[in-house]
Amino acid sequence: MTAVARPLPVRRLVAVGGVVQGVGFRPFVHALATELGLSGQVANGPDGARIEIEGGSEAVAAFCHRLTADAPALADIVSVATSELLPTGGTGFAIVPTTTGDGRTLVPPDAATCDACLTELTDPADRRHRHPFITCTDCGPRFTITTAMPYDRATTTMAAFPMCPDCAAEYTDPSDRRFHAQPIACWACGPRLRLTGTVRRTGGAALAEARRMLAAGAIVAVKGIGGYHLVCDAAAPRAVGELRRRKARGDKPFAVMIPDPGTAARLGHLGPAERRLLTGRARPIVLLRRRSPSPLAPQVCPGSPDIGVLLPYTPLHRLLFGLPGDPPGPHILVVTSGNLSGEPLVTDDREGLRRLDGLADAWLWHDRPIAVACDDSVVRVRNDGSTLPIRRSRGFAPARIRLPVAVRPVLAVGGDMKNTLCLAEGDAAWLSAHVGDLNSPSARRAFARAENHLRELTRVEPVRVAADRHPGYRSARWARRDGRPLTLVQHHHAHIASAMAEHQLDEPVLGIAFDGTGYGDDGAVWGGEVLLADYAGYRRLAHLSYVPLPGGDAAVRHPYRMALAHLRAAGVAWSPDLPCVAACPPGELRLLEAQLARGVACVPTSSMGRLFDAVSSLVGVCHRAGYEAQAAVELEAAAVAADGVRNGYAFALEDPAPLLGAVVADLRAGTAVPLIAARFHLAVAGAVRAACRKARRSTGVRTVVLTGGVFANALLDGMCSAGLAEDGFTVLGHTVVPPGDGGLALGQAVVAARVADD
Repeated sequence: MTAVARPLPVRRLVAVGGVVQGVGFRPFVHALATELGLSGQVANGPDGARIEIEGGSEAVAAFCHRLTADAPALADIVSVATSELLPTGGTGFAIVPTTTGDGRTLVPPDAATCDACLTELTDPADRRHRHPFITCTDCGPRFTITTAMPYDRATTTMAAFPMCPDCAAEYTDPSDRRFHAQPIACWACGPRLRLTGTVRRTGGAALAEARRMLAAGAIVAVKGIGGYHLVCDAAAPRAVGELRRRKARGDKPFAVMIPDPGTAARLGHLGPAERRLLTGRARPIVLLRRRSPSPLAPQVCPGSPDIGVLLPYTPLHRLLFGLPGDPPGPHILVVTSGNLSGEPLVTDDREGLRRLDGLADAWLWHDRPIAVACDDSVVRVRNDGSTLPIRRSRGFAPARIRLPVAVRPVLAVGGDMKNTLCLAEGDAAWLSAHVGDLNSPSARRAFARAENHLRELTRVEPVRVAADRHPGYRSARWARRDGRPLTLVQHHHAHIASAMAEHQLDEPVLGIAFDGTGYGDDGAVWGGEVLLADYAGYRRLAHLSYVPLPGGDAAVRHPYRMALAHLRAAGVAWSPDLPCVAACPPGELRLLEAQLARGVACVPTSSMGRLFDAVSSLVGVCHRAGYEAQAAVELEAAAVAADGVRNGYAFALEDPAPLLGAVVADLRAGTAVPLIAARFHLAVAGAVRAACRKARRSTGVRTVVLTGGVFANALLDGMCSAGLAEDGFTVLGHTVVPPGDGGLALGQAVVAARVADD
């Protein structure tokens, strides 16, 4: 009988690039190779993961296919390169030590606690029962604990916590889900929880005392994975009001943390898309349309049409709600960034004691350092079910964004409001976490730390810097001092380019860029723009007609000033019966009249954001803004309250006078304010449709991008999108980066790369 020849083994080198460290990729490779009866090894390296795989050709082919098809959920494989090696005849498969050298790999975003860890957290028989730092290869901190690459325990802030024998056994056991989980820890060897303030406790006693204090109405500073939060009982009016007073928050809404989706559904309208976001790995704050009545204290989100809700994303947060058998505690928690309004998020423990002194009654913290600040992300859902990012940070940063054009290494520094940074090279871009407003020295130090951290993790060494054209922006000043070649990018061009980049477009578009402020080519404050744009340049096709911006920031803080400026430009008298006139102190009214007549400190503006402010004050909704876009937010809330409105005012961008006259006429006729607000929103959407139809006739372009902070207004965004689609346009909004200034850096990066190439 003739023996059947066995196929000769093959050995293959497989180099995998992308987010493959810190996501359980090596354990996955080990398990896959073992299942298929293959030998070899896997190691982390400077470019990702390096695999040597040996066995029968069919099994090796199956391995290479499943490597990408069945990869761990947190992995983001960018590239797979293979080459043939000589078989060695080895047996078994091993995870070998990390290799070093030049190259690039990527770190994943932080991920919410997985179901398996939550089960152990609540199991009295498990050795990690109630452990505030329980984690595995499928969940937990990554970005915020990583100090350098390649990703290993030694290059994270867990390096200071040697593993106990039990954790070390799990870490080296290929069958365990904590196999090579770098943040692995337990009660014996992990970070220590502490409560300090008027009382001192450690471990489980610290958590129990913190829950007792929250139930009694205290404000507790809680250290999360990306920074400190200020936390209180969301159903306690006195506690919420005191937090608002101490934080100097004004009327800006607070977000609330809830224990389960059912509670979220009682607070706001929770559809399938909102539920998926709420329960997903990123666990952002999800904006829901508010329900009434509500169990929340009225001070949680006064004047807002929405409530921001999030589920616990760390074991510590979950424990704050208590486990079965615990004493009753708050069922809904206000969870807001640990800082004074306008300052960056606190991450350092000593700094937390100093900067949060007077804000918190106690500090619930731990001794695991935070490598970089990472605030909570904020998202909302559009009518079509797509995601609209409002703030892109924890859970999303620093995930790779694919670019439609190849770029040379560039650093884009964003703007001065809602600042984020962007590093880009080749066909990929990485955005930092949300830095915030650069109006304080501490914020600018946070900016520098974020830039260093992002550069360390991506290993992108930029040869060019991009910044906003505004001569007064602190971010642009930093870029000028940097010394590398600098490209200044017009503000609204960057907004449009960011939306183009995230949608993989490299063709001209009609960009509707509506926001509060952006430095224009003529020195005016732009913000109601219709541009024909691609990455190389833009042409201004239309814009909201200019009106004076009396006193600059004073007009932003006092919307009645913008209302009066718009009325004067429209030829409408300042009659005492108009709410905006009544809201302006008599002495200021006389000074403002003289200021506008002489043009003193009155920069012209085409800002759509300021028009929203003006109408909000004109109809009596908001006369003084305690936070950015408050007047517009409250005007949207009024419009949402009006059901079934179909017809808006007549409005063309070039001449808002008829619109303002119609609003005044409705006011004097006793028309309800919600109806006026809804008609105004419809009027703006109608003006956008008319401007786009006119632009299409002159340019032939049929793709419209909606961008700028004004399009964080879900009502307006939905009206514009639906109307333009009805007119036959392809309509694109933001789904990856925010429409506001948090997305500027991405647009700056691609524009700078294209302009430099040209």
